[in-house]
Amino acid sequence: MKKEGLKENNRNKKPRKKAAVLPDDALPKTVDFYKTEREILLALSNDLTKVRDKNDLILLFKKSIKGLFYISHTIVTLIDYKDDTYTPFLLDNDGSPIRSHDRYQEMVQSRFLLNEPFIQSVLQAEAPISFLLKDVMDQPQSPPFLRVNYEKGVREIMMAKLMKGGKPLGFLHIYSDQPEGFSIAFRSIINGIVPQISSAVSNIIKNEALLKEEQEKSFLLDFSSEMATVRTKESLARAVQGALRHLSPGGDFIIRRINDDKSTMSPYVYHLTKAPNKKILTALENSSFPINDGLQDRILNSAIPVLFNANREIQRGLTAGYLPYWKQMGIENFVGIRLRNGTTNLGILLLDIDDINVRLLQGICAQISIAMANLMANEQNDRTQQEQSFLLDFSKDITRVRTRADLQHAIFTVLDKTLHTQLAMIRVIEDDGIHLSPFMYDRSLFTNAKDTFDDLAGHKITIDETYTAQVLASEEGMRFSVEEEWKNGNAYARLWKSTGLRNMYALPLRVGDKNIGTIWLLANRLSPLLVKGICAQIAMAIANIQANEKLLMYKKKLEVENDYLKEQIQTIYNFSEIIGNSGPMQRVYRLISLVADSNTTVLISGETGTGKELIARAIHNASSRKDKLMVKVNCAALPTSLIESELFGHERGAFTGAIDRRIGKFELANNSTLFLDEIGELPLDAQAKLLRVIQERELERIGGKQTIKLDVRLIVATNRSLEEEVKAGRFRADLYFRLNVFPIHLPPLRERAEDIEPLTHFFVQKYARSAGRPIKDISPQVWHKLRSYAWPGNVRELEHFIERSIILSEDGKIADVYIPEVTAEDKKSAAYSASRSLDEVERDYIIETLKRCGGKISGAGGAADILKIPGNTLHSKMKKLGINKSDYFS
Repeated sequence: MKKEGLKENNRNKKPRKKAAVLPDDALPKTVDFYKTEREILLALSNDLTKVRDKNDLILLFKKSIKGLFYISHTIVTLIDYKDDTYTPFLLDNDGSPIRSHDRYQEMVQSRFLLNEPFIQSVLQAEAPISFLLKDVMDQPQSPPFLRVNYEKGVREIMMAKLMKGGKPLGFLHIYSDQPEGFSIAFRSIINGIVPQISSAVSNIIKNEALLKEEQEKSFLLDFSSEMATVRTKESLARAVQGALRHLSPGGDFIIRRINDDKSTMSPYVYHLTKAPNKKILTALENSSFPINDGLQDRILNSAIPVLFNANREIQRGLTAGYLPYWKQMGIENFVGIRLRNGTTNLGILLLDIDDINVRLLQGICAQISIAMANLMANEQNDRTQQEQSFLLDFSKDITRVRTRADLQHAIFTVLDKTLHTQLAMIRVIEDDGIHLSPFMYDRSLFTNAKDTFDDLAGHKITIDETYTAQVLASEEGMRFSVEEEWKNGNAYARLWKSTGLRNMYALPLRVGDKNIGTIWLLANRLSPLLVKGICAQIAMAIANIQANEKLLMYKKKLEVENDYLKEQIQTIYNFSEIIGNSGPMQRVYRLISLVADSNTTVLISGETGTGKELIARAIHNASSRKDKLMVKVNCAALPTSLIESELFGHERGAFTGAIDRRIGKFELANNSTLFLDEIGELPLDAQAKLLRVIQERELERIGGKQTIKLDVRLIVATNRSLEEEVKAGRFRADLYFRLNVFPIHLPPLRERAEDIEPLTHFFVQKYARSAGRPIKDISPQVWHKLRSYAWPGNVRELEHFIERSIILSEDGKIADVYIPEVTAEDKKSAAYSASRSLDEVERDYIIETLKRCGGKISGAGGAADILKIPGNTLHSKMKKLGINKSDYFS
């Protein structure tokens, strides 16, 4: 029953009970009344123009309207014309008194029918209309939210239509816990702002739709990027599972692909967590289902997703084999959508879901279809290559075998799979060119005549034996009827007959024009051309094996020579060649001892000539890999165009000039140590490829498809500052961090002057012996020069000076050593200054002063005068420092 009442606007104070109710038209409306109404409407209208989302509208109801009038709470419902229902859209969760009701969640999720009398009266009303709950809640078909509100103390409801384009959009629900609680002023205000509320709700819906559309676009863009990286079915399953969570969190799915027979579909990828037991999961994983089963064909023929109910489809009599499984998994509703690439159907997607976001689902499936088409194309290519590999690569494979076991496996495989026959015997001609001996046979073929076979196989025959001579003389080989030969008394025919096969095929094995043996095959029927082609490859393989066996005797000799070379290398490059016991070198030795036994990458830095390669060899020789040779690569000497080939190898035909396979230095150093000298000289593109190999510990040769796993201990060296190279952009930072795991810095010779003497003695002994000039003495002048020099070339420069001095020496004594003159630029260098003693600095300064004074020592304008010391003192210093006239007179 409709009720309209009067209520004072008393700012949230509970109204006093009225003694009588007057009709609305009996209330006098003064100028103040209309003025106040306009002010309120203007304020509310201003607030409504600021509404952008649901929260804004809720705040308006809570603060602005509740601040002016006494009400319990407000909600907004929207009409869904697809099923003629209306559902909650905006809820006052904080202010609603029914939140604690046990049916609250039911009310929030319910869809209320539009054809009920209660809501029809609201639709027919031109203005807001109010009802006492006790009068309407128990009427037939009244919505249950009326009683729920009444049970929580609400007594009256006012409803107003929200319109859009002349059509009801939804409803505004206003509740009061007082009967007749809505005043004329309140009704007038609500009636005045309903259009603005309608507009605000419409804008909120539109904004939410735009936001949802943008989110879907963003999601599809991200999903497209992810699908572009899919390379396997496993990665496809993970990507699809992640994407479908946006549609059905935790929902199961299965993608079925159309089989080659075009009449069935089988699972391709899936995520089935609800299978109650392994039996059901196995059935869904391994079964093929007919396409025309009344459900899958409907999906393939529909351009839009199709929603199914498992129980309903079973009740309709659908016999699709998977429906009972889905029912047992508790999946009632599911969606089917076809997966199509262009105009070609690839399969279908079945998704456990109750509601469909058609646009998003179609976008997801479009990306799935592209990825699935690519995977299927790759799989088809792989199958084709495998088939071609079996049919076309036999000749290549069989020529690579080196042992009889390898050849036997290859022959047995091809005979069984291609010819469906068995090998009886291969005989080869011995070195005398007369006798033939058994080379290979299948003993299992003669299980019924084992003794006879052993007896006949053990006999040596000659090339003049009747059947052998016929076979060797033939061009295409011969066929012997087992039955006829047995009747003719052939000794071998009794053996052949025991197999139950009808024919014996015998062919000559030739390499070029030379007979190397015979092959005998028992079968019912063979293609002569196919057999001839295969036998030609078998003949080549046997020739290779014979050559390989002849080379075995040389192998041991080569191994002995290899051991000798290793021993020699150990002698030449051993730890003892690292000379020096100075403090800086002791620190280097300690670092070597710490890192040698590990597999850690070592970065050796130091100036040119400091002996970085010796340190690398010392680390290798002290490691567990010392039994294998260390492989060295000078990066500075590698041509830019051949760096990748040198390091990683290439396959035959990989590029112009690649006439054979090449094993790269990384592969050669497998299970050993690879020393990359002058690593700072590598170009940037080569650095990137080197980084990948170091990170992945695997490589592919240029032009190859096989991934080669590596176990290489890496030692690198450089005379550059890699930190500065990184800053200058000439060296990759990520590669530098990969290499700089265990840095060892070799000090320059000028920083370990105490090692000059032992190094000199070592080089003297080394080159004196090789030059045949025994050296018994080294003059003090030589030692003085060696200690005074800055050694920009470090140990290598010292070695070269000593070698030259030995050649120039006489009478078993090194009287002098050639030291380059120190230029003015050299004297300015830090290396020159850092290597000189105080006496050397003082001596050079006095000589320079004497040169400026023209050799004058005492008196006005003399060197002593300029140096501010007495002449006698200067004479004493010159004598002490060994300054002669030849030093300051040119």
